[in-house]
Amino acid sequence: MGREAMVVSQFFFCGTLRHLPLLHIVLGREVSFSAAWLHDRQMIWGHQDSYPLMQAAAGGKVEGIVVPDLTADDVARLVFFEGGFGFEIAAMRVETDHGAVDAQIFQPALGDPVGAIVPWSLTEWQARFGAEFEAMAQDYMALYGVKPGYAVAARFPQMLARGASRVRARNPAPTAMRKRVVAGDVAIAALREPYARFFAIEEIDVSFRRFDGSMSPKVTRAGFIACDAVTVLPYDPLQDRVLVVDQFRAGPHLRGDPQPWQIEAIAGRIDAGETPEHAARREAEEEAGLQLGALLPVANYYPSPGCSAEYLYSFVAITDLPDGAAGVFGVEGEAEDIRGHLLSFDQLMALVASGEISNAPTVLTAFWLAGQRDRLRRDHQNGTHQRPA
Repeated sequence: MGREAMVVSQFFFCGTLRHLPLLHIVLGREVSFSAAWLHDRQMIWGHQDSYPLMQAAAGGKVEGIVVPDLTADDVARLVFFEGGFGFEIAAMRVETDHGAVDAQIFQPALGDPVGAIVPWSLTEWQARFGAEFEAMAQDYMALYGVKPGYAVAARFPQMLARGASRVRARNPAPTAMRKRVVAGDVAIAALREPYARFFAIEEIDVSFRRFDGSMSPKVTRAGFIACDAVTVLPYDPLQDRVLVVDQFRAGPHLRGDPQPWQIEAIAGRIDAGETPEHAARREAEEEAGLQLGALLPVANYYPSPGCSAEYLYSFVAITDLPDGAAGVFGVEGEAEDIRGHLLSFDQLMALVASGEISNAPTVLTAFWLAGQRDRLRRDHQNGTHQRPA
């Protein structure tokens, strides 16, 4: 059957799929398009500001594009990508430079969201989320024909955060000593996803370039897929003390540790559309009610690269920590029950030495602080570090 016989419809896109690189990933091909618009509508930010929704608005105008000559397979791919979010196909009459035309459009099935209405901007969305959505869509569409769309869409926040991790991972990394990778050094024969909920497990059949120049035999490797995250240890150089948090952790419990509560630096996932620094400040407010001052980078690293894709950004934050700063915090709805502790620097290092602090980011950060402590206290006395208002 020829391509023209396969054509079924044309679509009007006025949200994220106006971003052509994203549309091309979803469809698996490039397409032609023309400008179009709808009257008496407006686009507003939705879903935690990561993508827009459309609503009626007298006198409003929604700009978009019309893509003609879409095939049944194109529509199936679009339904896979959009349908899991409660978007349904509807017919609309849209305006073009050559007059009105009929087109299909994806619109929410459940009406408008509750909350503040903020007009959506494609340019702003592209700057904040464009590259992250492209990376997410590559992973998302890799599951087309493997899993139903609703099952993939259920992990949208995690997949978008992973897309953001992929974008950050593209930053050039030093290769003064280690092998510098070139095209063809890693060959993936198969990819499987045996488990995917908040976290995921991926399994690959892979060959890689050996140091003698040959390719290794195909081997199977599995990895725990977690998004990039931050840790931050608030430090008050005047009081010479820190704030750490205490909470239940599943990892130690699953290992069989009879004491699965961990004393840690504040930590959390970097959400899509935010920087590691923004995430550190947000987590400090959520987990300890703190407004951080200057953020001092400790290290960026893989805590366990043999089995996990997680990548951490660790900080020390200059912070006022008066008596009474510690309390019990956590985000409602996320089952968080987090208790803060104020510790002198000596108490912190004693807990590291005894093994009561036994998680890598906090140990690493404590030793960094031990090496920088005198300088930080001098800087505080000289007024070098900016303190919170």
